[in-house]
Amino acid sequence: MNRQVASIAVAMAVALGLPAKAAGLEGMPRYDRVFVIVEENKDYDQILDPASAPNIAGLAARYGNATKFYGEVHPSEANYVAMLGGDTFGIHDDDAYYCKAGSTQPFCDGAAAPGYADHTVRTRHLGDQLLAAGLSWKGYYETLPEPGSLAVVAGDPRFDNGTRKTALYASKHSGFMNFASVQNDPRRAERIVGFDQLDRDLAANALPAFALIVPNQCNEMHGLSGDGVPADCESANKAALIRRGDAYVGDLVRRIQATRAWAGRENVAIVITFDEGAGKTRDGCCAVTPEALSNFGGGHIPTIVITNHGPRGVRDDTPYNHYSLLRTLEDAFGLSERLGHAADTDKGVRPMTPLFATKP
Repeated sequence: MNRQVASIAVAMAVALGLPAKAAGLEGMPRYDRVFVIVEENKDYDQILDPASAPNIAGLAARYGNATKFYGEVHPSEANYVAMLGGDTFGIHDDDAYYCKAGSTQPFCDGAAAPGYADHTVRTRHLGDQLLAAGLSWKGYYETLPEPGSLAVVAGDPRFDNGTRKTALYASKHSGFMNFASVQNDPRRAERIVGFDQLDRDLAANALPAFALIVPNQCNEMHGLSGDGVPADCESANKAALIRRGDAYVGDLVRRIQATRAWAGRENVAIVITFDEGAGKTRDGCCAVTPEALSNFGGGHIPTIVITNHGPRGVRDDTPYNHYSLLRTLEDAFGLSERLGHAADTDKGVRPMTPLFATKP
């Protein structure tokens, strides 16, 4: 849509008493709010089985299913970074966000390896783009010790069992914390928050334009091990771990769908995605580089798109990955800048338009 046509559309909306809304880009409708819920380490076939994950599989059937969606790398951390910054930046481990070559600090176990990447990324990320456009963002992390916390791992002091000091929260699943602009942000505590703030924001209908929502390692299907860990959080208990995470995601989706924003005229979407597949396969697509130490493909993962005014019962067989999701978010929020591999149209990165289309 060119600017003249967009201006006419806005004028007509005003004349009709409808909310004036700018168009998105590349044929993507403009979205007011998008919430991305991230789960962990499961393959597409594990989750799209209604007997294993009835909530997520049911949402995939009812709304939108990206049937060929892939991660970028193993293990987890760089996939979160990729969906926000458009690159893995050479990261291919789960070391702490402050680690760099030669680091001897805790949680920098691989720092002596040749070619070790700086885990603090000094480029723009989606949150920077949104703020520049006057739009808000938050990262909601379950069991975050306090707003803006720089913790690498944290348990929950309320639990009088083996998880009191276990890594329920893990910054390797943050994404935002890897970026220097977040680490140094004087307002970090307003944007890096816990699920207590999510509860308040849901109740007050005060959710941001973009939210990254990450449950803790018991509720995101990652799992833990050790004395006192609940049976359905045991890493080895895959079926129970999937059931627990599936129920948790189903509840999160229902709570978002109960907000006034979801019921109103705003375009709102919920994306359920995973960081990487369950194995170490290098299946991937869309600007990945199979021969690289990082960005080689992170497996075939589930990604479900749920919209309040969009399509129903859609199966989209287009190859996508987290770079595609980033490009989709940029388009949906009207951001013309393309971060990193989100710009790689010639390498198959394209927006997920069929899953976000709205009714005419």
